[in-house]
Amino acid sequence: MNVLSCSINTLKGLYDISGVEVGQHFYWQIGGFQVHGQVLITSWVVIAILLSSAAIAARNPQTIPTDGQNFFEYVLEFIRDVSKTQIGEEYRPWVPFIGTMFLFIFVSNWSGALLPWKILQLPHGELAAPTNDINTTVALALLTSVAYFYAGLTKKGLGYFSKYIQPTPILLPINILEDFTKPLSLSFRLFGNILADELVVVVLVSLVPLVVPIPVMFLGLFTSGIQALIFATLAAAYIGESMEGHH
Repeated sequence: MNVLSCSINTLKGLYDISGVEVGQHFYWQIGGFQVHGQVLITSWVVIAILLSSAAIAARNPQTIPTDGQNFFEYVLEFIRDVSKTQIGEEYRPWVPFIGTMFLFIFVSNWSGALLPWKILQLPHGELAAPTNDINTTVALALLTSVAYFYAGLTKKGLGYFSKYIQPTPILLPINILEDFTKPLSLSFRLFGNILADELVVVVLVSLVPLVVPIPVMFLGLFTSGIQALIFATLAAAYIGESMEGHH
C-alpha cells in the first residue's frame, strides 16, 4: 500500500508540474481546456520547419548526392547510429521515434536562440522556445515512457513485468518508482537547461548589450544541441533496456 500511495503521489506531482509558470503566459481556451498559446505558436513554427526540411530532402533525390542531400543523409545516419547503439539490432522500427524526438528538441532549442521571437508582440507573455515550457518537456517525457512500456510489452508480453522483481523481490518498490522518476528527470533536465540559458542571455543583453552576450549565445547553441542528444540517447536507452533488460 505504501508503494501504491507513493506512486499515486508521484503521478499527482507530475500532473501538478504542468501548472508551473515562469513569467506571464498567453492563454487560449480550447473546449474546456486552458492551453499556453505561445507554446502552440512556436511549436507549429518548429513543426513547419521540420516538415519543410523533410519535403526538401525527399524531393528529387540524386544518385550522386548534392551537398544538401549529403547533409540530410548524414543526419539520418547519425540518428540511426544513436538508435542502434542504445537499442541493439532491433533498432530499425524505433528510428522514426528517436529521430522525431531529437529533431523536434534540437530545432526547438535552437529556435529560442536564433529566431527573433521578441519581435512578435502578444497580449500577455512573450514567445520563446517550445522546450522553454514545462508542459512541452513533460509531454515529451511521457511519450518516451509510453514508448518504452510499449516496446517491452510488445517484445516480452506480460513477462515484461517480471523485471520489477529482478534481481530480488525486495527491490520491487524501487523498480516501480524508477519508472516514475524517469519522466521527471527527463522533463526537468531539458526544461531547466533551456530556461536557464535563455534567462542568462536576456540578463546579459540587458546589462551589456553589445559584446558579452555573443559568446554566451554560441555556448547556448552548443548546450541546446547537447540537451537534444541527451534526451534522444536516454529515450533510446530506456527502449533498449525494456526490450533486452540491459542497462
